[in-house]
Amino acid sequence: MTGRVLVTGGAGYIGSILVDQLLERGFGVVVLDDLSTGHRQAVARGAGFVQGGVGNRELVETLLERERIEAIIHLAAFALVPESVAQPQKYVTNNVTAARVLLEAAGHAKVRRFVFSSSCAVYGHPATIPITEDTPLAPVNPYGETKRDFERLLAQFGPQHGLAVVSLRYFNAAGATAQRGEDHDPETHLIPNVLATALGKREALDVFGTDYPTTDGTAVRDYVHVADIAAAHVRALDVPLDGGAPAPIAVNLGTGAGRSVREVVDAARRVTGRAITTIERPRRPGDPPALVAAVGRAADVLHWRARQSSLEEILESAWRWHQGHPQGYRGG
Repeated sequence: MTGRVLVTGGAGYIGSILVDQLLERGFGVVVLDDLSTGHRQAVARGAGFVQGGVGNRELVETLLERERIEAIIHLAAFALVPESVAQPQKYVTNNVTAARVLLEAAGHAKVRRFVFSSSCAVYGHPATIPITEDTPLAPVNPYGETKRDFERLLAQFGPQHGLAVVSLRYFNAAGATAQRGEDHDPETHLIPNVLATALGKREALDVFGTDYPTTDGTAVRDYVHVADIAAAHVRALDVPLDGGAPAPIAVNLGTGAGRSVREVVDAARRVTGRAITTIERPRRPGDPPALVAAVGRAADVLHWRARQSSLEEILESAWRWHQGHPQGYRGG
């Protein structure tokens, strides 16, 4: 499709890179972001920008009508697992209740497509690796529960309102483009913390768990370049609508290959040429040994596969961005 797209959370890490790709494809793009975690400087000049929350019904309804929005890509959410455990109601209020307002406004405005930023956190601790989309949803923290609950809401709402729904279950987004990178406070993701250690911004990297049943005892994850993840959202807008909205579908976004924490650290030492000190810590409660995606459905439904997601490509791109932006977006 071409047309006008609303990107909620478009000032965030993945959202800002998605906005760049949509503009390159010729879409009209409007960003809605409350800037609670995003950065206004990250939004491309070619996109419209509205500061506000998805739970503001009057704002959202007016925006959809005024901008003649045809598709919504919804990335705005709180996404820190430890915070979700400490403040579960905060996560329900934002990730489900407020998002429902957006969804209802989409139905009222007769928006045709809704692409949802979901997460592999919906699977919890799956018994089988790689994880297919048919794996039972059994999240083990409130963050994952909110993603599951909103997926279920979409599955009910979409067919009732002629809304084509694609839920994209990300595995571990990482890397950067020349213009955009990862700038969170606090930063909880492994790769930016590894690189912060290489830059001397941290004295050492904490490695949580060295006794997992994996090849080297550290946890294994499926790392996907953020530009590949953004590209999958664009592909989701191309799912055919002939004959009306197709059934809601969920799609994993991963590479199908896992890398351990030790492998990431060793690769970062090679890429940066820096010593990276690590400190072994006990396992964190709730961390599964391995999370790796089955990727067949992404190929079949979206005609998508990760194209620049080798660990070296991810690290090299992130390293360039962090070197060029030592204070993140706050550095100008």
